[in-house]
Amino acid sequence: MAQLMDEMPDPKAKKDPKAEQEAKVKDSLSRIKNKFIVMSGKGGVGKTSTSVNLSIALAGKGFKVGIMDVDLHGPDVPRMLGLKGMLDLNQDRKLNPAAYSDNLKVVSIESLTPNKDEAIIWRGPIKYSAIQQFIGDVEWGELDFLIIDSPPGTGDEPLTVAQTIPEARAIIVTTPQEIALADVRKSISFCKTVKMEIFGLIENMSGFPCPHCGETIDLFGSGGG
Repeated sequence: MAQLMDEMPDPKAKKDPKAEQEAKVKDSLSRIKNKFIVMSGKGGVGKTSTSVNLSIALAGKGFKVGIMDVDLHGPDVPRMLGLKGMLDLNQDRKLNPAAYSDNLKVVSIESLTPNKDEAIIWRGPIKYSAIQQFIGDVEWGELDFLIIDSPPGTGDEPLTVAQTIPEARAIIVTTPQEIALADVRKSISFCKTVKMEIFGLIENMSGFPCPHCGETIDLFGSGGG
């Protein structure tokens, strides 16, 4: 009897916070059908515009969509969508995403900071924890698509997404100039290294239709993507 009691778990024993968080992340991800990370090795190529437009288009077709803004130092998704205010907690102590429409909801660090112009000065471990919380501590519910808007480069944020959401697929955004393409090649190399499937590549800003004559002008070239 004494031996049996020794083998039984102590109800007062402290739970492992890391294991708890991983369980919450796994539960949230199990209810999301498709996960895409929009990324690029270059800044200013239109990652956030792509994420927002893609999400609105999918939501407009009747799909349930979430945008997770993991650009922690330059979160622009809420401003692009005209969302204001802070996120609140539900009865289960989970964050309710900001609602853009019935089919589209958003989580961003900007919606968690009272001063929108305050710089986020975080190192890698804090970023990792924040992104895990964006998944496990948010009431995403049942989603058809989760679109993840990432910062430029192949640093902490996309690496955390690759490690936390191994089934995520990459949508890589570029502009036609060689300087952008050189950085995008690094993103392709990153995906191959972490074994992330590349779903597609978008060449942005390759043509500008003249509002007067209708002729398309290749301001930055074309065909690089």
